[in-house]
Amino acid sequence: MSTPSEDRIPHLPHLPLLLVASFMAWPPLTAGAAWQVISAEPGKRIEIDRASIRKDETGKSIAQGRIVLEKAIVDPKTSSSYRIVEAVNRYDCTSRSYTTLKRSYFKEEGKLLRDEEVKVQIEMPVRTGMLDDKLLREVCRPKAGAEAAAAASKVAESVNQAAGELRKANEALLAKEVRKANLETLPAPRAEKEAKPALRPPATVTAIRMPAPRSPASHPGPVPGAVRHDSHWTYEGENGPDNWGKLKPDFAACAGGRRQSPIDIRDGFRVDLEPITFIYRPSQFRVVDNGHTIQVEVSGSSISLLGRNYELAQFHFHRPSEERISGKASEMVAHLVHKAEDGKLAVVAVLLEKGAENPVIQTIWNNLPLEKNEYVTPPGLTIDVADLLPADRSYYTYMGSLTTPPCTEGVLWLVLKQPQQISPEQLAIFSRLYRNNARPVQASFGRMIKESR
Repeated sequence: MSTPSEDRIPHLPHLPLLLVASFMAWPPLTAGAAWQVISAEPGKRIEIDRASIRKDETGKSIAQGRIVLEKAIVDPKTSSSYRIVEAVNRYDCTSRSYTTLKRSYFKEEGKLLRDEEVKVQIEMPVRTGMLDDKLLREVCRPKAGAEAAAAASKVAESVNQAAGELRKANEALLAKEVRKANLETLPAPRAEKEAKPALRPPATVTAIRMPAPRSPASHPGPVPGAVRHDSHWTYEGENGPDNWGKLKPDFAACAGGRRQSPIDIRDGFRVDLEPITFIYRPSQFRVVDNGHTIQVEVSGSSISLLGRNYELAQFHFHRPSEERISGKASEMVAHLVHKAEDGKLAVVAVLLEKGAENPVIQTIWNNLPLEKNEYVTPPGLTIDVADLLPADRSYYTYMGSLTTPPCTEGVLWLVLKQPQQISPEQLAIFSRLYRNNARPVQASFGRMIKESR
């Protein structure tokens, strides 16, 4: 899986994810806020304080928003009721993603019930057409007046500087090629004599030496004990699974966690598990090859379990299956990642075995992007993720983690027992992209595993 505890939290009907994810300590949210409504629906409205929008030191946007409910609901942690949830979020306007930094619960306007902190902050994608998208557009809307002019001037300056460096690089390269061509036309003895000074690169080349490409999540400097000086993780080699925990402090759980995934699922308690309620609907989708797997983002689908709703954010694939069932792996697995309103994650794993062609997977393969990290959103085309599920929805369940860095724990795993089929041709296509993108099984440390009878 590329992050729910089992305490029951009342469902806030259709709260946007941007307002109810994890956060860190922040000043009180209500001081001086000037709320403006950006969406109103029966039972609730969504508001934003445009005056709170600002840039942080990384260039990302910080903004304050809230949801106001018509009817108060009971807070399980205090047994009191609240009607307003406020949050501070950090938005990445370029990658269309967000991370919630803080949220607070209010009995009524100005009457704080409690602040709640979540230690692990998770960056989530924003899907087009959803309420989250409206919030992002409000925050990332270009500024008017002097601020916009200053920003445009800064961009122009950067472009001019880059163009100058590129021009110097081209001139240096051209000079080098001219010298090389001249040397090749000289008689052999003279060419050998003059070739030695030609090996020394021109001064202009060394002056514009560019740093090696780094991943967006790379650490700015070496981490003590790290195998390499960046945090770009892989499935093989020096930056493979055995060394994930050394690449970046945020990845420490990959090495030291005691609730890591995947695991070998065996010797579970056979009990009458509550059925998973799948509320999957056809929707538009977008596909990306993120350098680690093929990922598909959808909207409008969810599951319900143990009194909690989880919205389906994305699903992706691993080969072979990361989880083992009594020591046996499947050809592939699809991980369907769901997120609850309190930020908890639940992952449904659908095992894939060689057999008939899978229509959902074929639609995805038909729309694979030509470049990594480029999205393909087929116009007018939808998929129904329900078609990816087997007829038998019985499952194994345990508490685990993300199976990719930062290996965050506290993830509810729901591994469907009945596999689905994928054709040899479909399997071969994924194998050409990712021969092996599965994390090895992790120690279970005596975790409870339950399975449907």
